[in-house]
Amino acid sequence: MNIKVKAPLDTDYMPMAVVFRKFTAAAEKAGGQKLVIGIVRDHGYVSAFELTVYPDGTGHDKENFDFTERLVKTLLWVRGGYKIIIAGSRVIADKIADAYSKGGLREFDRGFMSRVFERDFEVEWRPIGDAPVSSESTSPVGRHLDGNRIGFDAGGSDRKVSAVVEGEAVYSEEVVWFPKINSDPSYHYTGILDAMKTAASHMPSVDAIGVSTAGVVIDNKIMVSSLFLKVPEEDFDKTVKTIYTDIAKEIGDVPIEVANDGDVTALAGAMSLNDTNVLGIAMGTSEAGGYVDGAGNITGWLNELAFVPVDFNKNSRFVQAGSAVDEWSGDYGCGVKYFSQDSVIKLASAVGIKLDPKDSPAEKLKTVQELMKNGDKRAASIYETIGVYFGYAVAYYALFYDIKHVLLMGRVSSGDGGTILLREARRVIKEEFPELDKKLKINLPDESSRRVGQSIAAASLPNI
Repeated sequence: MNIKVKAPLDTDYMPMAVVFRKFTAAAEKAGGQKLVIGIVRDHGYVSAFELTVYPDGTGHDKENFDFTERLVKTLLWVRGGYKIIIAGSRVIADKIADAYSKGGLREFDRGFMSRVFERDFEVEWRPIGDAPVSSESTSPVGRHLDGNRIGFDAGGSDRKVSAVVEGEAVYSEEVVWFPKINSDPSYHYTGILDAMKTAASHMPSVDAIGVSTAGVVIDNKIMVSSLFLKVPEEDFDKTVKTIYTDIAKEIGDVPIEVANDGDVTALAGAMSLNDTNVLGIAMGTSEAGGYVDGAGNITGWLNELAFVPVDFNKNSRFVQAGSAVDEWSGDYGCGVKYFSQDSVIKLASAVGIKLDPKDSPAEKLKTVQELMKNGDKRAASIYETIGVYFGYAVAYYALFYDIKHVLLMGRVSSGDGGTILLREARRVIKEEFPELDKKLKINLPDESSRRVGQSIAAASLPNI
């Protein structure tokens, strides 16, 4: 594929933003056919997206499906929902329905959404004259910093906690833990409780608790989360679903608000920038996304960017080797393998950096970061590659979000590597998408905010 900025260690990279641009231009040139994709979620809210595809019966059925399948998956994980509506092509609708059937190509996605929304999953075809229209809802978000607050950020490789008094962090700590490989829910419960007790010990009292956590959160309950991947379903429903509210009662039965870590990233950005239209991206164990709209509100969307496709090339060497395939969903080319410590590990192997197989992913990332500090050019090329990945991904995300600021956080963006990553991402936007270069900025906060800003922003969630 002809792109203006090549990823140094991944010349097979086919960014979705460029694929979208070329596909729709070619489809329009061939006569074009209007297609509307609708995603229906809780309370009947609908997100509709319109595009041009090749007309049915013109020999482009496979191209239509290959492209729209990636786009439908994108919309499903950006917006979240239990129902897909395809208005227009019946051929495309039938193929999408087959992909999202039991035993189909996207069975994981189907099951995940059914569990989150506690509804049977559906795919519905409609004639274009009956196309769905968007019906959205937003809600105010955080920014409360009065009183004595605990802010907790649950990551896949470390947990962060802050004691925040009248808006100032008087204590912060990071502790390495391994939630994704522990099946005993008491491991998670004890770790979270210990962190909160430590923060509480640095304040005269606790007035509120705010939590930033990986996973899908509804009404302060954990519906699905990779942090508790090994916990048996019975234990999950009994203990994990209400783990944060139960722990809050032990701290002192104080107000608690639990939010997805991506939304807290966006909140941290909106607070630090004193602006709106912020897309927050946290690169750590996985890729977390969150969004604050033009009114300064969260949207109720899922924003699970880890499962959003960013690389269209299913035949790349990394996909074929399995290092660009998500172990959980079984899908290829999604953000989790491009904007996380897994991406660093994947690229380290490609450039000849030997990592100890006994080390945890976080320890492997630290090894690469140490090489980066020592001026290792191989390590620098890893961050250059992720930066190119990211610049193109931001352009793709901009098709679904109205963005003024992209805030980049998480362990992968720490140190000198983060500076290189940012530089290359900005270069992609400037050279390949000049129209976006005038509209949005990619921001990298200072080192302290990057590493513990999540927990401080989380502390602002509850209203006392």
